[in-house]
Amino acid sequence: METGRHYDAIVIGSGQGGTPLAKALAQAGRRTALVERAHVGGTCVNVGCTPTKTMVASARVAYLARRGPDYGVRTGPVSVEMARVRQRKRDIVAAFNRGGVRGVEKTEGLDLLMGEARFIAPKSLEVRLHDGGSTVLGAEAIFINTGLRPHIPSIPGLEAVPFLDSTSVMELDTVPEHLLVIGGGYVALEFGQMFRRFGSRVTILQRGPQLLAREDPDVAEEITRILREDGVEVVLEAETQHAERGQDGSIRLALRTRDDREMRVLTGSHLLVAAGRVPNTDQLNLAAAGVETDARGFIKVNERLETAVPGLYALGDVKGGPAFTHISYDDFRIIETNLLQGGTATTTGRLVPYVVFTDPELGRVGLGEMDARREHREIRVYKMPMRHVARALEMDETRGFMKVVVDAGSGQILGCAMLGVAGGELASMVEIAMMGRIPYTSLRDATFAHPTLAEALNNLFYQ
Repeated sequence: METGRHYDAIVIGSGQGGTPLAKALAQAGRRTALVERAHVGGTCVNVGCTPTKTMVASARVAYLARRGPDYGVRTGPVSVEMARVRQRKRDIVAAFNRGGVRGVEKTEGLDLLMGEARFIAPKSLEVRLHDGGSTVLGAEAIFINTGLRPHIPSIPGLEAVPFLDSTSVMELDTVPEHLLVIGGGYVALEFGQMFRRFGSRVTILQRGPQLLAREDPDVAEEITRILREDGVEVVLEAETQHAERGQDGSIRLALRTRDDREMRVLTGSHLLVAAGRVPNTDQLNLAAAGVETDARGFIKVNERLETAVPGLYALGDVKGGPAFTHISYDDFRIIETNLLQGGTATTTGRLVPYVVFTDPELGRVGLGEMDARREHREIRVYKMPMRHVARALEMDETRGFMKVVVDAGSGQILGCAMLGVAGGELASMVEIAMMGRIPYTSLRDATFAHPTLAEALNNLFYQ
């Protein structure tokens, strides 16, 4: 083992919070080490946002090609070359990754170590290096940004089945004949619709009573309707009891729903397990540092992202809460503001926007209707189907609806669910109004260009 090296700061994990933080610390004159065990850029660039949205784009092209006659455009038979889809995804990921590595390597005062870190004391780490050997690092400030990985549920027989997760499913070079999907969150929905558009038969098995369990029921119901319209089979309240591999190589799932008197068996060619994610904390030996976690392994932090151990911080998905790239990046900004600029930034009151990249998209920010009612708020709910939006009609993209929750007394917007074409962009417009504390009447009475999706906000608030 190499003798210890001392730094001013160590960042464990090069995700969307860790990388810019390491660079900012080094640029501020603090000698910094960035330890990464897999890929610079973390989940988002390598196995998350970038590759999945690249493949979603390919799937949408296949969908539009098949819809050509709806627009008066005749096309020939549509087929999908999964190997080419995969290569396009790999090329874009590689370009993003190379850019990230270059950015780190050219930062003076920043050392990149490829290996796996574990605490041996509150301010000391042992790093097992990928190129052999190990080294000990020490620093007064250590930042944990190790992210999440797919959760594998405890289903009897699953360990003997060649199942896919959100990473390995993107490496398929052929279109599955029948893809079974365990899970009902955004990962399950995005991949389920994607592979249906590539040509697979798809069955989604959701344990709970609705897809997207945290969304309002009307949002979940509309997304379910859209998926079924696209040919995706959705089975709700499905408890998977057993998994096995058939002699022909197929995958068999035994399950029971609330309405089933007997066990039913589904047979598919492939199985995607998309049943949530767990934190990458089990190999960090956090006990040696005195860092506390909750029952699921997420690191406990305060509103300034500090652990109970002075000088130790956690940012990004590993601390629990909303697991989104933009939240991880905002965590970086909070730490940078406080440590390097003498500020007092916190996570308190932070808006959490997100988009589910089904087609159409679900753009969300703030409180949903059910959230607001659970808080016993006096609210008004404004809702309008996309088929009443002129621009959506012109584009023949009329699925979904716009929904905004408003405080009845102040007229302030509390949140929105924009399920429709460009739903993420529309939700961002509403978020800007929320940030500026602009009442809903300002959007209702604004002059937006015609014909745009944005001008639908005029009509929405007259409902």
